[in-house]
Amino acid sequence: MQISRSPAEGPERPLVSIIGAGLAGCEAAWQLAQSGHAIRLYEMKPQQFSPAHHSPLLGELVCSNSLRGAALTNAVGLLKEELRACRSLFMAAADNAAVPAGGALAVDRDAFAQYLTDKISSHPAIELVRQKVDRIPEEGWVIIAPGPLASAEISEEIRRLTGDEHLYFYDAIAPIIEAESIDFSKAWRASRYGKGGDDYINCPMNREQYLQFISDLRTAEKVQPREFEQLRHFEGCMPIEEMAARGEMTLAFGPMKPVGLPDPRTGREPFAVLQLRQDNRHASLYNMVGFQTKLKHPEQKRIFRTIPGLEQARFARLGSMHRNTFVNAPRCLERTLQIKGHPRLFLAGQITGVEGYVESAACGFLAGLFAARIAEAETLLPPPTTALGALLAHLHGSDPEGFQPMNVNYGLFPAMKPRPRKRSERRLALAQRALDDLHTWRRRLNIATGS
Repeated sequence: MQISRSPAEGPERPLVSIIGAGLAGCEAAWQLAQSGHAIRLYEMKPQQFSPAHHSPLLGELVCSNSLRGAALTNAVGLLKEELRACRSLFMAAADNAAVPAGGALAVDRDAFAQYLTDKISSHPAIELVRQKVDRIPEEGWVIIAPGPLASAEISEEIRRLTGDEHLYFYDAIAPIIEAESIDFSKAWRASRYGKGGDDYINCPMNREQYLQFISDLRTAEKVQPREFEQLRHFEGCMPIEEMAARGEMTLAFGPMKPVGLPDPRTGREPFAVLQLRQDNRHASLYNMVGFQTKLKHPEQKRIFRTIPGLEQARFARLGSMHRNTFVNAPRCLERTLQIKGHPRLFLAGQITGVEGYVESAACGFLAGLFAARIAEAETLLPPPTTALGALLAHLHGSDPEGFQPMNVNYGLFPAMKPRPRKRSERRLALAQRALDDLHTWRRRLNIATGS
């Protein structure tokens, strides 16, 4: 696929405006500047702060200082390694500010943000404008990277471009389970009333198991929303623990209803059933249908592993409900992160539908790369076998119905053939393939020299 061109594009490299100097905005600015473009980077701090931010420094980390696992057996570890190979500013800052954290990469938040701020402020090609932007510039290339708490004005601008139905202001996320960790001696494949083939995986519960499950949900520890989130739950998207609090049988008549799902081992319908729906095209990940939740992550693992068939479940993503602004990327964005119908406008960071610090920075890297080379009319997409390519595949190739943000994970990668038997060996093989393919891609684009 080739990058979309603007009819107004000329032979000279135009000024690129970037809205937001968080992780994605700073990374996009750096990549563009390294490619010889002039950048105008807008940041509303310290003129105005979002409810979650307190420092005037760029790239402020809010919720945690952890950038998660560093090993290649973890997909985010691979993503970090790919960004290092591509001379990412985000990774340079992280490595410079690293603190001891066992097998994870954690940083000193102030040192991290100071490094980013110093590099951006001192780059001769980047004009840092401390000013709140309420309207998208009407001329030139623009990268919109407002972060998860986009202002009302910029949110309205994005809504105008993408349509009311494609902009969301909170996440209601159900957990996702690795298919190979499901016990099929207890679970089975079927659709309700036999309609639609064997599209779902079904995990049955008897009455005793179900009532204990409801009791566990009611007493489990929950994540309290931060002051600025002010979540308002919709009836069609209620946390399961809130439904359980309404009555013992609420879930059994809701997302866990067993009607039309006889257990093939007994020929009878169970007392309750959890359904798992395929979440990616490789059928390696399955979504817990209707299980959006505010339970703390350790509680989710403990309670959900009491469900028959999920005793050894491995979670590619745990459930959450929190304030976040994001678009329905499969419907709104080209694979190059351009807004459909508006080729001069790019989105970057969490607003695209990625989740996490590293993923947001990676999205900024890609937006900067695409915007920097928009005139070259060549295929710039990273291979789908890489972590960068897997993230893009999630944004562009997911089912738009029920699209939700996602962390990078190995379930997003194309499977290997032949497939190593051990999980750790499979992941290391996927990582090695990714790094080999990234090296070829990077050399072709001459990214190694920063040109």
